[in-house]
Formats: sequence, C-alpha cells, structure tokens
Amino acid sequence: MHYTSLYPPPPPTPVMNVHDFLATTPAQQRAEDWVQFVEPLSGREWTRNEVRDGVRDAATALVAPEAEGGFGIALGGERVAVMSTNCVEYIILVHALFKTAIPLVLVPSGATPFELEHFLRTSNATRLFVHASSLATALGAAEKVGLPQTRVVVLTGQLSSNRPDFMSAVDEVRYRDMPAVSSTPVTDDTLLYLVFSSGTGGLPKAVMISHKNVIAKMVTAAWAVAFDGPHPYFATNHAIALGFLPIYHSYGLHCLCIQPQASVSTTVLLPRWDPALVFDLIPRHRINVLYLTPPAILHLLNHPRVKTADLSSVINLGSGASYLPPQLARIFTGLAKNAKLVEGYGMSETTLSITRPCPEKLGGPKSGSPGILVPGLEARIVRDDGTLVGPDEPGELWVRGDVVALGYWGDARSTAETFTGGGWLRTGDRIRVDADQHFFFVERVKDTLKVSGQQVSPTELEAVLFAHPDRLVADVAVAGVAGARLADERVPRAWVVLSEEGRRHGAAAAVRALDAWVRQSLSRFKWLRGGIEVVDEIPKNPTGKVLRRVLVQRYEERQKAPSAKL
Repeated sequence: MHYTSLYPPPPPTPVMNVHDFLATTPAQQRAEDWVQFVEPLSGREWTRNEVRDGVRDAATALVAPEAEGGFGIALGGERVAVMSTNCVEYIILVHALFKTAIPLVLVPSGATPFELEHFLRTSNATRLFVHASSLATALGAAEKVGLPQTRVVVLTGQLSSNRPDFMSAVDEVRYRDMPAVSSTPVTDDTLLYLVFSSGTGGLPKAVMISHKNVIAKMVTAAWAVAFDGPHPYFATNHAIALGFLPIYHSYGLHCLCIQPQASVSTTVLLPRWDPALVFDLIPRHRINVLYLTPPAILHLLNHPRVKTADLSSVINLGSGASYLPPQLARIFTGLAKNAKLVEGYGMSETTLSITRPCPEKLGGPKSGSPGILVPGLEARIVRDDGTLVGPDEPGELWVRGDVVALGYWGDARSTAETFTGGGWLRTGDRIRVDADQHFFFVERVKDTLKVSGQQVSPTELEAVLFAHPDRLVADVAVAGVAGARLADERVPRAWVVLSEEGRRHGAAAAVRALDAWVRQSLSRFKWLRGGIEVVDEIPKNPTGKVLRRVLVQRYEERQKAPSAKL
C-alpha cells in the first residue's frame, strides 16, 4: 500500500539557515529572559540570553583569524567533529556551527580509539572539539588519521595550559569586542550535520542531514501540535525537561539542543545516565517532561527506589531510539499516573520521527502502535519482490518527504542502496499498517542490532575480530541472539573459524583472547554478550552471503534442548 499522512498538508519548508529559522520562533523573540539550562551537578544555570550571547560570540570565534584569538575555520571546506558528554558549552558550539554553516560531525562521547579513528576517517573531519576527559583518546586517534594536534580543541573540563580551548576563544572575542559574524546563507542541500548510523548494515556510516531536513522536521512538528491542540497543562505552564539523552544521538540532539531554542522551556542537563539521580531530580526540579528510551524505562522500573519515587510532576513521557514493548509502557505509565506517553518511531536517516501518536481528531492512539505518519510524509510497505502489500500485511517500510536525509557522506554505493529513485528511503524495517493507517513495528530487516537503544553493527564486530594482532580468525560471522532484557533486543554473538595461529593457541585460549580484544577495542554496548563459538565453517549461500539466520537458528535450537551447553 501507498500512504500519505492523515494530517492536512503542512506549509512548504523554507530554505534558510537553521539558526535564522530558530531566531524567528516566539521563544527567541520573547523579551523576558528565563533559565534555559540547569546543570545540577555543578549548580550552574544558563539563561536564554546567556546562551544566545554565547552562540553569537562562539560563531565569531570559529571564523576569526588565529592571530586574533579565533580558530580561523574556513567556510565551505571544513567539518568540525565534537566528542563530549552533555554540557551547555556543547550546545553553544553546535548552534555556532549551525549559524556559520560549518558542518557538525557528531561523535559518541565514549568512543574508543578504534571507533574514533573510523569516525574521523569516514567524515574527513578537519577539527575535533573534545571534552577534556577524552583528550588522550582524541590525540591518539588524531595522530593516526593525520589530523594535526593543533586541530584538537578542548571544549570544556579540566584544561591544560598549552592546549587551545573553546571558551577561552569565546572570551577573547568578548575582550576584543569583535563584531559578530552574520549567519551564512544556505541552499536546499547545504549540509548541517553528520550523525553516524549503521543504516541497513555494515560499518557505521555518516548520515548527511541538511538545514532543510531539520527545518522540515520542526515545521511539521509544529503543524501537528497546532492540529492536535496543545496539552492543557502546557498551555499555561512552563515545560521543565530532564535531559540525559546523549547529544551525539539524533534523539538527544533534537530534544536537548535544538528544540529548547524553539520553546520557552528549561532543560535540566545530565552528562550521563544515572537512575538514582533521575529519581532525585524529578521532584527537586518538578520535572514535567521526560525524554526516555526503552532501556532507560527498564532501568527505572528495576531500580529499588521505583516504588517510592515521586513522579507526580511528570506530564509528558517520550520514548524513542528503539521499540517500546506495550507491557513495559503500561507498567511505567501506571507509576507516572499523571503522564501521557508519546512514543515515536524514526531513524537518523529521516532526521527524527516518522510517526507520532494519533490525535483524537483522527481516531486516537492504539496500543502497541507508535502512531500515524507525521505531516508531509509518504510511505510504502513493500514486499521482497518490490510489490506493495495490503492492509495488515508486513513489508519493508519506504518513506519520502523533506525530512529524508541527503544520503551517506562519501559512500555512493550505500546511498544508492538505501536512498532509491524518486526520493524514497528504504528503512530496512518490516512494518505493518492497519486499515486506520496506524503503524506497527514487526522486525528489523537489516542486520543492525539495537542494544540499549544504541546501534551495533555485526560487520564492525567482524572487522574487529579479524583485526586481532595475533590473526586468530580465518572467518567470522556475528548476529543477534536472545539474551537481552527487552524482548525485541538481541545481543551480539560471534561464530569464528580459527586460523592456523588460532588453532595453535587452542580454542578456549583463542576465545578468551578474542573476547578481551573486543572489550579493549569497542564500547561496552558492543561487547559480545551472546558469546563466541568456534565452528568449522560459516554457512553461506552460492553468492557468498553469510547465512546469519542459519547460525542463529542452530544456536537457539541447542538452547531449547534439555541438555544444551554453550
């Protein structure tokens, strides 16, 4: 079937710099100031005017000559990578890059040297701004990819006296009273940021999001809210959100960094996830908006304080980044009795959400469904042979609209495979749509796994296993198996054929060495929690494609057997 959104068509997406678009919102034009960000661990508060002034001066610092205390970044030819935990300096830098139309490269704050090297090479980043806690990792990766050490800048944190840092440059702009730079004009396809995604499989790819993509997302969201009608509470009350989602993730970038600039709201910003601290901060700050992920919801439900937690102030609950089982949603909303749960389905390649909860005007929400198409979006549900399915028949979801990304940076082959002709994006997810056009997630077609809301690429894990310095592996396959805390999640497991050197080590020793190598090379959520199994061969079809499903099926059949042993 071919679907168009049930919402009325939104207005056309304007072609303008995101910074300029945000400046036109009622929140930014409001005369009265307010506390926009709170950093509870330090006690620091930032007002709207402080953030706005910081963005203005930071944009000037980015392009000012080095001889005048700036960074001398050339417009139109550089890309700036940022690797940091959540902080207001991060947000100020992001908006300064938006204003100058210098593409931002979002790098996970916990990236290992192995991962960071891949991110820098893939994005061709010309600068790297890092939290001081990641400086050693950043300098090591920069050296390996040929990025000059002087191009690595400390964003915030404990500073070294001989290392350039971001806020010192901003202070220098103010000291010299430099004139503010104007925002840089953009076109339909001007790159705004690169965010890493495994797409439909393979190593993480850099998704190209344009200024137009983000403005389209904001226009359509505002259009939907205007159609749905505002939440009665927020018609007269200030929104106070808790922000622990990482800014380097699309979900966190939009909820904690972009959306606050378009609304009169306060965001309590956390550098990392801490369930106990979340329970402290909700009543302390009277948090009324919670942006969550299914793993975070599960952590809160399993925490010993959940039964006595004061969640009475929470009005809006948002869930994204992975599928939320209906039973989990019911349990959590039963505890946050005043809250309405808003579940979204989307991906980095569509800027953010594809669906939103169905408003009462269009029939109301349905249990287990993330909703209906957002305004301005079209969808197809396609069989493997390319034909369209009927109502309630699962198939691969294809989408089209102004929120669909430009493609993958420097990867024409993957772009052609995922972004097809006519503006359609193949999501790689199997979806069914009922007769009322409510969408229901079925399964992931793509090999990519979701672990704790983060993407894990089997191909990346296979590459790391092959890269063991002792060359222990002759062939390998990685796939997801049961064992995660959430029903829809799979944990990665590896099947390896040992090389001659691996056999000399012995199977048990080789497995221990490979597991230790993965733990050293990759972030914790990518570790092989499903185990490593030595096999004689990796099953493949006549064209050489690895038959991961065969390996998973064999493994799960053994697990079901009464005498199953790993």
